[in-house]
Amino acid sequence: MKFYRRIEPIKAMTFDLDDTLYDNYPVIIRMERELLAWLQQTHPAVAHMDKADWMQVKKHVLQQRPDLRSDVTLWRLVQLKHGFLSVGYDEAQAQAAAEEGVQLALDWRSQFEVPQSSLDVLTQLGERVPLVAITNGNVDLDKIGLTPYFQCVLKAGPDGLAKPATDMFAKAKRFLDIPAENILHVGDHLTTDVHGAKSAGFAACWFNDMNKNVINHSKTRTLPDIEINSLQPLLTLF
Repeated sequence: MKFYRRIEPIKAMTFDLDDTLYDNYPVIIRMERELLAWLQQTHPAVAHMDKADWMQVKKHVLQQRPDLRSDVTLWRLVQLKHGFLSVGYDEAQAQAAAEEGVQLALDWRSQFEVPQSSLDVLTQLGERVPLVAITNGNVDLDKIGLTPYFQCVLKAGPDGLAKPATDMFAKAKRFLDIPAENILHVGDHLTTDVHGAKSAGFAACWFNDMNKNVINHSKTRTLPDIEINSLQPLLTLF
């Protein structure tokens, strides 16, 4: 554990989910693969579209609607619908097919187990301070068994703009009714988590399990207060 500056006593903690409490990369890779296979097998009209083609559609709809960046589920829906419309589906057909695709993606998105080591740390932390989850993603916490560990779960889109915007941090602060400087946010991303938390007045802990250097990292906008390479050291903060 590294300290970059002194922090106030911790009275609550907020957590990023993806790539902080579990390795999200293989989950997303599998989900994208399964969704593409479904699209090609179930909808012959888009069978010619590969991963790169769908990525172009995703970028295109974002250019038209920048607000989609803060709601990945809606972004997926609009992406799929646009793709179906481009090959001749009518509005109703495109909407129905897109909704089915989104549901399949969400199902695969939440088919994994959170490491027991993460659950053990959350259990012990939760006995000492209230915990809140703040995520830009759309994982189903009920399906992966994380719901019982948090007093509140905030997701980008339904609960405000995506991190590093301060919407969800401000909402967490109101829920906790604790001064921002007494709330420690833990996350793996130097921009969305560290910069976002510091912009909201929170203390920030950077989860760095990849041995990256904060000084020359391309995503560094704000120095974290604390750096850890596993969750276990968080238990020593009390």
